Amino acid sequence: MQVSSRIVGGKLKEFNTVITQRQVNNYAAAVSDINPFYLDDERKGGLIAPPTLAAAVTWPIIQNIYDYIDLGYPPEILFQLVHYSEHLVIYRPMHPGDKITIKGEVAAVIPEKRGTHVIFKLPAMDSKGKPLFTEYIGGMLRGVECTDKGRGSENIPSLSVATENVVPIWEVPLPITREACYIYEGCANVPFPIHTSPAFARSVGMPDIIYFGIATLALAVRELVNRETGSDPSGIKTIACRFRGMVLPNSFIRIQLMQRQSDSNGKTLHFRVLNQEGREAVSSGFMRITP
Repeated sequence: MQVSSRIVGGKLKEFNTVITQRQVNNYAAAVSDINPFYLDDERKGGLIAPPTLAAAVTWPIIQNIYDYIDLGYPPEILFQLVHYSEHLVIYRPMHPGDKITIKGEVAAVIPEKRGTHVIFKLPAMDSKGKPLFTEYIGGMLRGVECTDKGRGSENIPSLSVATENVVPIWEVPLPITREACYIYEGCANVPFPIHTSPAFARSVGMPDIIYFGIATLALAVRELVNRETGSDPSGIKTIACRFRGMVLPNSFIRIQLMQRQSDSNGKTLHFRVLNQEGREAVSSGFMRITP
């Protein structure tokens, strides 16, 4: 199968939704995050949403992408799609009751060794037209060749990379149970059969169902918030990473903080997550925090 970069710049149909308290609570439950910011509706200032909820908010667009834009690719090509990159720019935390409008576009199509990296830009605005977040979500079309040199790489925010060969500052091992795949899919409301259907996963070349990449990232964010921000997620401005390796159910991951970089405006935390084989499941991770 082959694709081209001619779709770069294509506009998506408008998407509208409303953030609910149940959605905020459920997403926190999806990754066992009991932070009062997400659960205690008596907290001064009220509830805010976990930052990676943004990826669940936009999932209906990606899941039903052909309802939002004509890509010109056969629909079955999406069976080869895996979440490959995530870059989330946060302007303010989401709250229950926020009315959200997203007018997305195809930001880039980039050929790589493993296939073709297709990136969508999804800017979310509140009811007053003020920005909430912009998500750059990238999928790798595994084994799908790009027929040209690609377009749009200049439209994508760059990663902040840690110094190489540093010893982790801290490490947290976490079990990933088989039921965790189903809990995340149900609580986050992000159905995709590669994560919960063994038959489908094997039909597209996987050894078994695999744990969600964005859930692995959410677990890393949970640990970073609790250990590095005094459990206060409200100052998070950027979360970004690449998804490299599979996380299989009934295994362990290791979340590692690799480096802290501070300046007068805040700090950047560089992290990664290793899978059951000791390989990077999440690489080039960074989280930017301002006071």
